[in-house]
Amino acid sequence: MGVVTTVVLVLTMGVAGLLDLRTRRIPNWLTLGGLAAALALRAATGVHPLLDGLAGAGFGFGLGILLMVLGALGGGDGKLLMTVGAFFGLRPFVGALLLIGVLGGLLGIVEAVRQRAILPAVYNAGGMLRRWATLGRRGDTARTLDSPGAVKVPYGVAIALGAVVWWFWGVPIL
Repeated sequence: MGVVTTVVLVLTMGVAGLLDLRTRRIPNWLTLGGLAAALALRAATGVHPLLDGLAGAGFGFGLGILLMVLGALGGGDGKLLMTVGAFFGLRPFVGALLLIGVLGGLLGIVEAVRQRAILPAVYNAGGMLRRWATLGRRGDTARTLDSPGAVKVPYGVAIALGAVVWWFWGVPIL
C-alpha cells in the first residue's frame, strides 16, 4: 500500500511480538490502535480498500473468536489476527494465515522441546484434533491453554512474524 502503511504494520507487529514474548500478553491499546490505524490508512486510499480491510478484519475477528472459544488462542492473539486482517484485506490475509499457522506450529514444536514435553504435546494435540474433528464426540476431554501440562506458546510472535514476512514476500493465493 505504501511506506507509511508498511512502517505502521511493522511497528505494530514488532511491539506485539516483543510484548507477547516478554509478558505473554498483547494489550488492547496495541491491537485496537493497530486496527484503527490500518482502517484509517485504507480509508485514505478509497472506499474499496476500506471495505476490503473491514472484510479482512471481520474474518480475523471471526477466526480469532472461534480459536479463543476452542481454547487454542488467547484474547490478545485473537485481536491481533483481526488487526492483521485489516492491514492485509481479505485475499492476502488468507495466505498470511497459512504462513502464521506454519510458524505457530514450528514455534509450538520448539517450545515443547524446550520444555521437554514433546511426547505429551503430540498426544494432547492429537486428542484435541480428534475432539474438534468429531465435534466433541471423540478424543480427550476438552483441552485448552489452561489444561494441566499444556505447552503454552507466545502465538503473537508467530502472528507478528508471519504477517511481516507475508507483507514483504507473500504471494496472494486467491
